[in-house]
Amino acid sequence: MSNELILDSLRRRFRALFSLYEECMETTSLEQINHHLGENVMPIAFSLFHYVNMHDASFMMLSGEMFIANDEWMQRIAPSIPDHGKHRTPGEMHLQQIGDKDAFNEYMNLVFGRTEKWLATLDPAELDRVLLTRPFGPQVANTYSARVAGEAGLTVLDGVECWLYQHGLRHMGEIEHARAFVGLTGFTS
Repeated sequence: MSNELILDSLRRRFRALFSLYEECMETTSLEQINHHLGENVMPIAFSLFHYVNMHDASFMMLSGEMFIANDEWMQRIAPSIPDHGKHRTPGEMHLQQIGDKDAFNEYMNLVFGRTEKWLATLDPAELDRVLLTRPFGPQVANTYSARVAGEAGLTVLDGVECWLYQHGLRHMGEIEHARAFVGLTGFTS
């Protein structure tokens, strides 16, 4: 498959993925988002904040653009734990809460919009650029993306697929499952 076809597919898949997150924000109350399910069980708030904040951070590796999230955004969103939690345990993150749903939604839409704009103008040849060469350091060596990487290392395509797309799908699955515990359903059949 050519890089042009891959890029076209990525654009459509991201629009579909982002629409699920948008629907979640439209149909889930802040109380439901923050509902504590139990010890070491992640609330919807964790999955939402973690994915969007990690997406924001990972985008910098792909594009060179700085994070959107800064101290002002963190104050506006008011997460109970101002950390995406990638390097923390479930015991540290299961109490994650989002303080301001509207601020979080605005941040999420900025993160997603920036990604869609970047994908719309990305040179297809850029997908082949190697971001990280082997051997990977300890922060990357035990990740899903390290399992996906080719012999040369992690490419832009690997990063887009693993860090942004597949990561978003995994957390959307958690969100849909957690919604059942607060009386809601999933988004697609």
